[in-house]
Amino acid sequence: MRSRFFRLLFNFSKPTRLRPSTFWATPRPSPHNPPLKSMVIPFFSALFGSSTSANAKNNMTSYPDERTPEEWRAVLSPEQFRILREKGTEAPTTGAYDKHYPSAGTYACAGCGTPLYTAQQKFSSGCGWPAYFDSIPGAVVRHEDRTLGMLRTEIVCANCGGHLGHVFKGEGFPTPTNERHCVNSVSLTFKEGQKEGEDGKGVADKPDDAGKA
Repeated sequence: MRSRFFRLLFNFSKPTRLRPSTFWATPRPSPHNPPLKSMVIPFFSALFGSSTSANAKNNMTSYPDERTPEEWRAVLSPEQFRILREKGTEAPTTGAYDKHYPSAGTYACAGCGTPLYTAQQKFSSGCGWPAYFDSIPGAVVRHEDRTLGMLRTEIVCANCGGHLGHVFKGEGFPTPTNERHCVNSVSLTFKEGQKEGEDGKGVADKPDDAGKA
């Protein structure tokens, strides 16, 4: 009886049973246990990169202004193409229109020139991107976006399908709609509003290309 007990104790205490060197070792990466680095880097690359493949379904929607990628590349800068056509995102606080608050004027699509927002619809949200509480009626189309493992609402130009950003609801901002259209500056151009001249006549609008990369 005693010998059986000691034999059992010996077998249990063998190094080959416990294998302490491997017990404390870092677990090998697997589909169920990916390394931390492989999880973090794709998150940030997706946040400021392109989500074209994930939104391929949305790209199938037809728009009045239809052009091939080559035609868009011919009229857009590389950064504009990345954001407008490949659904990228500019880094926060870097956009030309983030802290741009004119008294009058219109923000238009940098791709096709369609008016999207008015200066009166813009507000300060502190998010790092231009924010609008509403758009010009019929100028913006919304799509479901499931990239980054979450459900968001993408907004695009209704005329050409150019990616603008995302819209968020219920954040508590003191605006008429309680919505925030979070838009990339690169997706926009600004056209100044009418100003009164010395003779009382309006001065013609002129475009502002500050939003072009």
